[in-house]
Amino acid sequence: MADLTPTEAAVLDAVDEAAAVDLLCRLVAVPSVGGTAAESEVQHLVAAELDGLGCDVDRWAVDLAAAATAPDAPGQEVGREEAWGVVGTLPGADDGDPALVLCGHTDVVPTGDRALWDGDPFAPRIVGGDVLGRGACDMKGGVAASLAALAAIRAAGVRLRRPVALHSVVGEEDGGLGAWATLARGHRGDACVIPEPTDGALVTAAAGALTFRLEVSGLAAHAAMRDRGVSAVELFAEVHADLRAFEADRQRDADPRFAGERYPYGLSIGTVRAGDWASTVPDRLVAEGRYGVRLGESPAAARAAFEARVAGFCAGHPWLAAHPVRVTWTGGAFAPGELPPGDALLADVRGAVVDAGGREPAERAVNAGTDLRLYAAAGIPALHLGPGDLHLAHGPAERVPVAEVTAVARALALLTLRRCGVA
Repeated sequence: MADLTPTEAAVLDAVDEAAAVDLLCRLVAVPSVGGTAAESEVQHLVAAELDGLGCDVDRWAVDLAAAATAPDAPGQEVGREEAWGVVGTLPGADDGDPALVLCGHTDVVPTGDRALWDGDPFAPRIVGGDVLGRGACDMKGGVAASLAALAAIRAAGVRLRRPVALHSVVGEEDGGLGAWATLARGHRGDACVIPEPTDGALVTAAAGALTFRLEVSGLAAHAAMRDRGVSAVELFAEVHADLRAFEADRQRDADPRFAGERYPYGLSIGTVRAGDWASTVPDRLVAEGRYGVRLGESPAAARAAFEARVAGFCAGHPWLAAHPVRVTWTGGAFAPGELPPGDALLADVRGAVVDAGGREPAERAVNAGTDLRLYAAAGIPALHLGPGDLHLAHGPAERVPVAEVTAVARALALLTLRRCGVA
C-alpha cells in the first residue's frame, strides 16, 4: 500500500464492510426486474440511503412519453407504468458540477427457471464469502460499493472541496432509459466511474448491441405431404447458418482489449416462434436476437451491414429470393463507447486501486452494451470498475464476493478524495 495522507488513511479505515453487505442484501431482496413496480421501489430505497448520508437528493418521475419519442432516446424492451431517477450529490465547499460521478443501475433481468437456482433468487444469502442472488453481481454490488465509499467519507468527517454525485438509474438492461433521463435532466460531472462487474480489471471500452426481429415466410401444407409446402423453420435454419458465418466475419481484428473473449461482437438468437398446428408445415417464423456493434462503428452502419447480409443471402436462395426475410429493429439500442485515449481517469483509477491495497488492474473491453456509451456521448469520460465477474451475470449462479465489494468501495473512496479534493 502506498503512502497515504492522514485523511486518505482515515477514509479507508472508515469503509464499513458489514454495513455494505447489509445494504447489498437489502438491495438484492427487492425483485427489481425491469418493468415491474419493484424497479421503482429499489430506487426509493437508494434515495433514502442518500438522504441518510446528507446528500442533496434529486428524485423525479421519468417522462416515459418523452422517452418513447425523443430522437436520441435509447429505446426500451419492456413496458413501464413508471420509472424513477435518483441522483444524490454530496456537496463540496465549491459549487459547480461534481468532479466525479458514480453511476449504478438497480434494475435486474428476470430469474429464468427458478428450479435452476439453489434457493430463492431474491432471498440473498452469504455462502463462502459471496453474496448470492439475482442482481448481486449485475450490479447491486457496485451500487452498494459506491454508497459505502460515500458513507466512509462522511464517517471520517471529511468535507470535499468539489461535489461528488451518485446516479442511480433504471432501465439499463433494456437500453439505458435511466442514464439517458439523468443526463437529459442536466446532471453532469467531470468524469464517471460505473461499477459494473469487471473481475478486477478496468474496462475502458464497451461494444454496442442492437435487438433485431426476423420474419421468415414459407408455405403451409399438410405435414403428411410436407414436400408440397415450404417450412419456415427449415428456411430459418439456413438463414441462421449464414448469420453464424457473418458473426465469425465480424470478430476479425477485434480490439486487443477483448483478449480472451471468443465473441467480442456476438450475434445470438434469443427467441423463436413458429407454426400454429403440429401437423401443418409452418408458414411463418419470427425470431428475435441480439447483435453486437463494433467499437468505432455506428448503430446505423451495423444495421446496414446486417440487413445487407440477410438480403444477399435471400437473393441467392430459390424460395427467399421471391419471399425475402423481413428485418426490423426493436427494443434498446446500445452504441459502442470508450474512454478517450490518454484520458487521466484511467491512471487516476488505477492509482486508487493500487494505493487502496489492490493489485494493479489490467485494461479491458467488455462485449456488452452498457451506460458507458451514454456518458461518453455526453462528453463525460467514463470507465468501469466494479465487484464481481460479468460471466456470472444473468445466470442462476449469480454472486459477488464480499471482499471485492469492499475493495471497490475503498478504491472509489480514495478516488473521490483525489478527484474532488479536500476542503
